[in-house]
Amino acid sequence: MSRPFDPNSASDPDSGIFGLPYSFEESALILLSVPWEATASYGKGTARGPEAILAASRQMDLYDPDLGNWYERGIYMLPAQERIVRLNGLAAADPSSGHVNALSSELNGIVNGECEGIYTKGKIAGVIGGEHSVPFGAIQAAARRHGTIGILHVDAHSDTRNKYEGYEWSHASIMRNVLDRIPGIGRIVQAGVRDFCEEEAGYCRFAGSRMVTFYDRMAADRIMRGDTWHSIATEIAGALPEKVWVSFDIDGLDPSCCPGTGTPVPGGMSFNQAMHLLRVVRTLGRKIIGFDLCEVAPSRQGSGEWDANVGARVLFALCGHALCS
Repeated sequence: MSRPFDPNSASDPDSGIFGLPYSFEESALILLSVPWEATASYGKGTARGPEAILAASRQMDLYDPDLGNWYERGIYMLPAQERIVRLNGLAAADPSSGHVNALSSELNGIVNGECEGIYTKGKIAGVIGGEHSVPFGAIQAAARRHGTIGILHVDAHSDTRNKYEGYEWSHASIMRNVLDRIPGIGRIVQAGVRDFCEEEAGYCRFAGSRMVTFYDRMAADRIMRGDTWHSIATEIAGALPEKVWVSFDIDGLDPSCCPGTGTPVPGGMSFNQAMHLLRVVRTLGRKIIGFDLCEVAPSRQGSGEWDANVGARVLFALCGHALCS
């Protein structure tokens, strides 16, 4: 450890993620910051998500009565690469689909290379977006490292559109790209989905057992009829294979948790429901081998740092369950 650390004291404003003092070498889990929003199709701002989450994370208490002081295994957040910042700027300057498609392919290669390096060193990789297109290269690296894996996809949207608005690597196409292009994806299990087009519904049906969707309206209907969230969460987690990448779009939550996200949709999970789902995934014996958290953006609705605070707590839970699974 590079300096003394008291988890009961206020964080140093220049400290690492969650106020932790660990270096890359000392950490079992490495977070990759990807401030990219080239294909955002409604609200902007998610490129500022990683920086906002980092700032908010430093004011959190770290005591976890369920999992203990798991953070002592070390978490380190890599600074955003200048190459990624530059690519995002180039995309903003020329948003034409052909130009952005080429830049997106370059971004995928950068993210893949970084995560390959993280896995080679025996560490767990986590990605902080940015829009939801950013984890493709990371999932590619995880599947190459771990063999057949599943995806737990928490999202308001199906993200199975085909080249949305002409963007091959659109945030609205990430799960279609993952399923179609990455060998080793055994199954994608979607939860929270409540906004999708007819083509996406057909694609998911055609994918058969490789795509299992727990639609939000169906979960809500079951709860209204007396079912419990625990039983639904158990079904969701039970549909996953042993090794799992968690792809968490913050708009999978009720928009009161994330008013600044780019494409908010009424409905969704409460914060506590999402946290319970992650607990059930771990307690059922699934191993979280990596994750991404995307679409967190500083609020456009005057709610200050609320989005970043919620995002930091989701990130903390993802880190904890990954390190303890």
